[in-house]
Amino acid sequence: MTDCTQRSFDFPEVKKRVVEVNFEGGEITSDGGVMLLRQADRLIGLSKAVSSVLEDNRRQTSCKHDGLSLLRQRIYGLASGYEDLNDHQKLRHDCAIQTAVERTEPLASSSTLCRWENRSDSLAAWRIHEVMVEQFIASFDGVPKELILDFDATDDAVHGKQEGRFFHGYYDHYCFLPLYVFCHDQLLVSYLRPSKIDGAKHAWAILSLLVKRLRKAWPEVHIIFRGDSGFCRHKMLTWCERHDVGYIVGIAKNQRLNAMTAQWQQKAESHFEQTSEKVRQFYELSYAAKSWHQPRRIIAKIEHTDKGGNPRYVVTNLTGEPQHLYDKLYCARGDMENRIKEQQLALFADRTSCHYWWANQFRLLLSSLAYILLETIRRVALKDTELAHVYVNTLRLKLIKIGAVILRNTRRIRLLLASSCPYQQLFFHVAAKLTPG
Repeated sequence: MTDCTQRSFDFPEVKKRVVEVNFEGGEITSDGGVMLLRQADRLIGLSKAVSSVLEDNRRQTSCKHDGLSLLRQRIYGLASGYEDLNDHQKLRHDCAIQTAVERTEPLASSSTLCRWENRSDSLAAWRIHEVMVEQFIASFDGVPKELILDFDATDDAVHGKQEGRFFHGYYDHYCFLPLYVFCHDQLLVSYLRPSKIDGAKHAWAILSLLVKRLRKAWPEVHIIFRGDSGFCRHKMLTWCERHDVGYIVGIAKNQRLNAMTAQWQQKAESHFEQTSEKVRQFYELSYAAKSWHQPRRIIAKIEHTDKGGNPRYVVTNLTGEPQHLYDKLYCARGDMENRIKEQQLALFADRTSCHYWWANQFRLLLSSLAYILLETIRRVALKDTELAHVYVNTLRLKLIKIGAVILRNTRRIRLLLASSCPYQQLFFHVAAKLTPG
């Protein structure tokens, strides 16, 4: 039979030289930097810790791929930019990924990984979260004086008939409503929820668990709860006051607050009309909603521009100047939204296309584990370098996506990275920083 499969392609000549392209280069990878992920993983022991708490009820004598290898294959794949299980049909033969996973034979197929993901349950989600919190605690060399816990929810669009699928009026589509908790750039919680609930649902319980565990590790640490107006709930604020937890939370505009600040708004409007310059001033007042048992401190940002008035309110039990608390502390929570974007856009946390609920929660956590590895590289190895604050996708492109020739024999595995890589010295610097001892 005639073989009609195309083997090569000729491009236009360059200075009378024939340009021919084929796929006969041998063992070459586009992910030579994946070994940095392995180094970061070995440094903090993430995959081993997670694997040790996950139950594996398969008949082990019939399994070619142990749970640790499956976990590493999936996490390293996500961190390297491979979002779909179908990608692993080819990726499983990539020698660089195999080496990072500590295997020398083909890795698990997409069907094997799919069955593994669908075995997940609520206990697995709980235990992985425990590991994430323990990893966070272990990341500190000393005792921190203060920790700010950022809470935020986001939409995770669904496109099928997955369990827990509901329409959300605000986002105007069918979605899940995962809850994230960050402390600075470090991720502590990624909790999948259906979208038919209040955005603050279960946040109180999660805050309580986190505070108890963190204070067990550091009894004197000062903890601050920070969130937008979606988390301004009487029970949460009362719990914080009872347990000596600071809070700074947005509060939605309402008629009473607008009436209480009307004179300040009128003053700002008059000043703008006279000068045509933007007015931005800060005040504080005492306010109690009907459900509150006591008045609380409200910081009011009174702003007037050519687009009109734009008052904003924040409730807090912290001391300090109103402008400092608003600008330097409350507004800093906006950086957490960038971390959520990294999760969804760069690490595919919204790839929750499984039918079953707990499989989707597991996928969300796999994305979170991939983020922890990349954030470890950024926080530990790239501190004070040109890439210290880069987006994880930029980090991936510059240090993971490096072409390499791979030579393997019975005694050695050599990765010959591209000679033209512009970040060679930085690569070796990162590798050295991630090496224990």
